[in-house]
Amino acid sequence: MIKNKVFIITLLLMSSALIVPSFSFAENLEDVCNLNTVEQQCSVSSESACRSLLEKCEKYYSEQSDTIAENIDRTETEKETLENKISSLNKKIKNLNYQIGQSNLIIKDLGYQIEDTKGSITATGLKIEDSKRKLAQILRSVYEEDQKPAVEILLIDESISGFFNNLVCLESLNIRNKELLQNIRTLKVNLEDQEVALGEEKQDLENIVEIQTVQKQQSSSTKKEQEYYLQMTEIEYQKQLADKKEVDEKASEIRSRLFELAGISDSKAPTFEEAYEIAKYVEGVTGVRPAFLLAVLTQESNMGKNVGQCYLTNTSTGSGIVIKTGTTISRVMKPTRDVDPFTLITKELGRDTFATPVSCPMSYGWGGAMGPAQFIPKTWMSYRDRLKDVLGRPADPWGVRDAFLAAGLYLSDYGAKKQTYEGEFNAALSYFAGPGWYQSSYKSVYQRDYGYPIMAITKRYESDIVKIK
Repeated sequence: MIKNKVFIITLLLMSSALIVPSFSFAENLEDVCNLNTVEQQCSVSSESACRSLLEKCEKYYSEQSDTIAENIDRTETEKETLENKISSLNKKIKNLNYQIGQSNLIIKDLGYQIEDTKGSITATGLKIEDSKRKLAQILRSVYEEDQKPAVEILLIDESISGFFNNLVCLESLNIRNKELLQNIRTLKVNLEDQEVALGEEKQDLENIVEIQTVQKQQSSSTKKEQEYYLQMTEIEYQKQLADKKEVDEKASEIRSRLFELAGISDSKAPTFEEAYEIAKYVEGVTGVRPAFLLAVLTQESNMGKNVGQCYLTNTSTGSGIVIKTGTTISRVMKPTRDVDPFTLITKELGRDTFATPVSCPMSYGWGGAMGPAQFIPKTWMSYRDRLKDVLGRPADPWGVRDAFLAAGLYLSDYGAKKQTYEGEFNAALSYFAGPGWYQSSYKSVYQRDYGYPIMAITKRYESDIVKIK
């Protein structure tokens, strides 16, 4: 009887479970992925749990950004009204906030990766040193035994078996010797791989910081634009649209507008028409389309103007000063990579090494990029002879024409001479993150925040060029 009651109660509980609605207590990722919340969680969690949270939140921000971008595209195809314009700007600000949030998490995650790799390099180095000590001990023992005459060994040992035991021991030491040598070789290869990984992680971090700097600048300018339009009426907005369209259609306006370049003041900047003429010359040498070359230089200018200009003052440490303020600043130029090439380049051109402007460093990594094309000295050196062959003289990274040509040669080498979307896209990302950009864990960020914007600028410049031809 009791068994029957238990059975009936069980059935009732099971059936009630079927009709009672289930409640999902899914976490609110908007709150969970707030940077302050993430940092609090990471401070009380294990490193693996923290890394897992960072990866989940990076994915969340990326998905939210993609969704907002689709909404922006839809809004921009709708009728041009003041309401739609403000709505579009709101979405752009929100999208940039998601992208900045993702960048913050990537920077934090890369910080963990770099520390892990540094720890592995230290541990591998200690293992190598330990193996070297053991190897040295064995070699000393073998050497000492080798120095003894055979007669002495026979006299020391009380029996023939003792003599042969010594030989077996020596043979064992030789085998151990070979094992330690192989172990050192393996550890050395591992160490080299770890050092390469560390270099790639540091480069990724530098790239993401550079992207985030542009994101913050875009967010600031978009907010200002939004505030401007919030003060307008619909009639004023429509009049502005009509005036803008009229100006955009005038070839004279396009020709005369300044073409901004990193490290070049407005008083020395070429007009769009002058920049286009130089780009046409570069196309004749390299096969790179003018609109694409101008787009890359515009994107580099957007990045370069955000970090300011510095002078190198110390060739040993790579420190320098900010030109505008005279403030001392570290990491202006990487001593082991760029100082010697920079000194050679400036001396060859008759420039003062300590009074020639280069880009200041961002919050991570090194500065030292030269002129409008933002070449680092080491990379410039790999194009120095080719540029000299074309120009018949040493090329100047700070000269507009020479910088355009150097950028064109680089972009041509990495696919832009094909004049296809794929070829230009790969060339642009190689210019920003190096030829191995597609192997990076953050290639999708590079594509979204550097590659696609360049292709959009290229399309806009194509339209401008048609109007001034």
